[in-house]
Amino acid sequence: MRRHLRAALLCSAFVLLLLLYVFNQIAGAEEEEETAEGARGASAPRGRERDRDAFPSNRYEVGRLRSRGSLENSPGTMHLAVVACGERLEETLTMLKSAVLFSQKPLHFHIFAEDELHDKFNSSLENWKKECHQKFSHTIYPITFPGNTAAVWKKLFKPCASQRLFLPLILKNVDSLLYVDTDVLFLSPMDDIWAFFEDFNQTQIGGMAPEHEERRIGWYNRFARHPYYGKTGVNSGVMLMNMTRIRKKYFKNDMTTARLKWEDLLLPLFKKYKLNITWGDQDLLNIVFYYNPESLFIFPCQWNYRPDHCMYGSNCMGAEDEGIFVLHGNRGVYHDEKQPAFRAVYKAIKNYPFGEDPINSLLYPLEKELEKTTNTYCGRIHHVFTQRLKKSIRTLQEKVSRGR
Repeated sequence: MRRHLRAALLCSAFVLLLLLYVFNQIAGAEEEEETAEGARGASAPRGRERDRDAFPSNRYEVGRLRSRGSLENSPGTMHLAVVACGERLEETLTMLKSAVLFSQKPLHFHIFAEDELHDKFNSSLENWKKECHQKFSHTIYPITFPGNTAAVWKKLFKPCASQRLFLPLILKNVDSLLYVDTDVLFLSPMDDIWAFFEDFNQTQIGGMAPEHEERRIGWYNRFARHPYYGKTGVNSGVMLMNMTRIRKKYFKNDMTTARLKWEDLLLPLFKKYKLNITWGDQDLLNIVFYYNPESLFIFPCQWNYRPDHCMYGSNCMGAEDEGIFVLHGNRGVYHDEKQPAFRAVYKAIKNYPFGEDPINSLLYPLEKELEKTTNTYCGRIHHVFTQRLKKSIRTLQEKVSRGR
């Protein structure tokens, strides 16, 4: 009996010692974990906090290649943004060249491009700085879309075009900018269209031109299966953006009674209308401004002049009166023979060497080519392509003469 009691006591003591050992090891492990976390600078978040912090507060923070002597934050600098994917390098450089040639104030380019284009852009732009007298700087960014929706946004309409929708969320330190498609050319200083920002009222956050002047040939009013701005919609290939106001605004919409901020609006809007839109991000912008018409500033057609304004007969009276300020060669007209007047302007600017006499090396060759286009409706009014350009070239000639 005593022997069995002694054995039971020994077993109990052994179990007690074993439990004490186990608890001691657990406590030691927790202490080591806390010490290691402290060495990393902060204890690891747990539960919902860990999940939340797995996503950075700035979902759109991107790497970038900034040029030397950046003018990005200099007072008075004008900001120009463009998105280039695929075979758009030459076209984009020609657009940037037209901005550099004629603009008066310093420029900063925000170029969003596929990775394989970065070095080519940077090399060309750095070489320009040695050849011209206009101050400009640039930053090159990778194509950046939020989270796991990148594949969806990248394929919306043209490759990467919807990148422009996320500019306010990426370029957080930029107050205002002008976005243009790669197939845009400045025939007057960018300063002229930039001045429209001063005409914005307190509610306006962006500026665009109408998609059409003539309703009989309008696309939105005849074919759209979604809401659109005004009578004929707006074209987003040339768009003034007050980025600060866009980031602050709460937008009316048809998805909820609550107003939504820009970053919360885009994806639900796309999901609702993805089967009804044809022109991608431009359609989404039309829907946004249909429900928020007070937020859009409309500038005239001569600031976004496209083949539709002349290919069926002239219907942009502003261009006939004042000439074209900004040329938009959509429909691929710079690269085929369908609209030779547009192609002639593109080739003239592309082939002009920095520093040469712009009268003899740009204007005269262009006028000669335009005279060959009178068999087309656009060519019959070819004076609209050079009316404003002549004034810009005279100013450029003075700059070139001073630089010699």
